[in-house]
Amino acid sequence: MTDQGDPLARIAQALERLSPPPAATDWTASPAYVWDGRSARGIEVLEAPALALLRGIDRQKALVEDNVARLAAGHAAHDMLLWGSRGMGKSALIRASVLAAQTALPGSLALVQVATDAMEGLSALFAELGRQNRNFLTYIDDLGFAEGDSIGPRHLRSWLEGGVEARPANVRLAVTSNRRAIVPRHSREQDDPLNPRDAVDDNLALADRFGLSIGFHACNQDEYLAIIGGYAEHFGLAWDEGEALEWARRRGARSGRTAWQFVTEIAGRGGRRL
Repeated sequence: MTDQGDPLARIAQALERLSPPPAATDWTASPAYVWDGRSARGIEVLEAPALALLRGIDRQKALVEDNVARLAAGHAAHDMLLWGSRGMGKSALIRASVLAAQTALPGSLALVQVATDAMEGLSALFAELGRQNRNFLTYIDDLGFAEGDSIGPRHLRSWLEGGVEARPANVRLAVTSNRRAIVPRHSREQDDPLNPRDAVDDNLALADRFGLSIGFHACNQDEYLAIIGGYAEHFGLAWDEGEALEWARRRGARSGRTAWQFVTEIAGRGGRRL
């Protein structure tokens, strides 16, 4: 009777045939990539607005643009946390800064977007990127951790600094979040009679690992109108200030996102494509 071998080994081999290992990624071929936890796919065109069109966030823009330019040039650069109000251009600013750096130094830098459910694969990603002769900005959009999740924040702290699997020198991390501390915080932190600072310090330790922590706040009326004016001038669109303010009132917010939605509306009405 023929020996069929270890049945567990045969099962493992069958599973490997059904789900073959991902193909190797060419990390020099694309301006941007999306990492799913096991492999990456290249993005042929990095879609991003021109930096000049991002108005109302001049201080934030200068900080991010300069830091990304340093990374592209191979100089010391910070990990970045962009936190604050929704719709104020945090994600757009990251993409626009990378695109500007790629234009200035072609081939020097790539953006790698990591899905929030693919963070467990960050160690494998960093290992791959560390072997490349290129600089990378890894990017996690709208990061947040569920209350009670202590594993995710601790892993991220280790990857940023201090761990044996910390990201390599040619890789920096950019994170956007609505929360300054990323993790949920509560007023009861201050009410614990036993070492109340411990809980606060543990929550803030993650945000402290980012060399740049940049706040974004809801824009005022003048800034909102200036954002619309910049877009309208760039695309050659006529617009009405009163209508723009009514658009924001109906949505209950003045932000860069609301401004862009209004610009999309007037462009569509005029039969224009943006």
